[in-house]
Amino acid sequence: MFREKIRVSTRTLQSKCVESKTDSKCLYYGRFILSPLMKGQADTIGIAMRRALLGEMEGTCITRAKYEKIPHEYSTIAGIQESVHEILMNLKEILLRSNLYGICEASIYVRGPRCVTAQDIILPPYVERVDNTQHITSLTEPIDLCIGLQLERNRGYNIKAPNIFQDENYPIDALFMPVRNVNHSNHSYGNENEKQEILFLEIWTNGSLTPKEALYEASRNLIDLLIPFLHAEEENLELHLADNQHKVSLPLFTFHDRLTQLRKNKTKIALKSIFIDQLELPPRIYNSLKKSNIHTLADLLNNSQEDLIKIEHFDIKDVKKILETLEKHFEIDLHLTKTKNKR
Repeated sequence: MFREKIRVSTRTLQSKCVESKTDSKCLYYGRFILSPLMKGQADTIGIAMRRALLGEMEGTCITRAKYEKIPHEYSTIAGIQESVHEILMNLKEILLRSNLYGICEASIYVRGPRCVTAQDIILPPYVERVDNTQHITSLTEPIDLCIGLQLERNRGYNIKAPNIFQDENYPIDALFMPVRNVNHSNHSYGNENEKQEILFLEIWTNGSLTPKEALYEASRNLIDLLIPFLHAEEENLELHLADNQHKVSLPLFTFHDRLTQLRKNKTKIALKSIFIDQLELPPRIYNSLKKSNIHTLADLLNNSQEDLIKIEHFDIKDVKKILETLEKHFEIDLHLTKTKNKR
């Protein structure tokens, strides 16, 4: 259960988890409320959060399997109970949790007779299984099973192209969405002159993250999408009216424009308004920083090199890359940073 307070005008919004349960290793449920809201705001927030939870969340799936000496997907193999197609369908159901960006490799190397489960998948250190007991296949004879796997982190779903099998590689349909379902509803209270609402949000996940984690990540994703609008005033948005027609000239929200402004006068720009999304860092470094709750340039500069090297899956090369980026674009030397504000 958690509680957050957000100041909006003269009202204090409160969010709280009112129910949380785990039906199995692969199904988590959470029910949250947000109040007090003005009339109509519950639907506004509920619709936006539902779309963010179902459409903007990323997950990790097995998207390809390589099995040597197999002529086609529907082949059967002596000593293996399931067909190749059934094995691929079982691999499709394997649930993984990671901070992976893009694609990586994994594998299965076992010898029968035995039952092969998710526990037998050899994974990179930054990927973990949700349920070790998920079944893959059963070996009925003393034979070797060697399967190469491709893992990918993405959002939405990916449908394999039919009958496209190259170099003994078999594509697998992928459902990347970690959130399985979202419901939202509202309850009105108060008198006719001052109606208020409570938003109820129900979230079901596949176990790769909790409903609370999903709600936090979806909120961050939604905020990131709206950042350009927050910077409209800083970018000196100008409205041009001519020939009695409304013409809006929008500036390009490019990182290079911000660099120019920062070089001219770094003291006038709030570092907390520059998000690490804009730093053009390598994807793996970016994901690790976000996972450590480092979202803005101010967050980053509040950490010393010693703090950064302690981040999971970080090494000295990653820290040097961050230093090079800051020194190149902002003329900031992180070696001089001494503040270590703990979040």
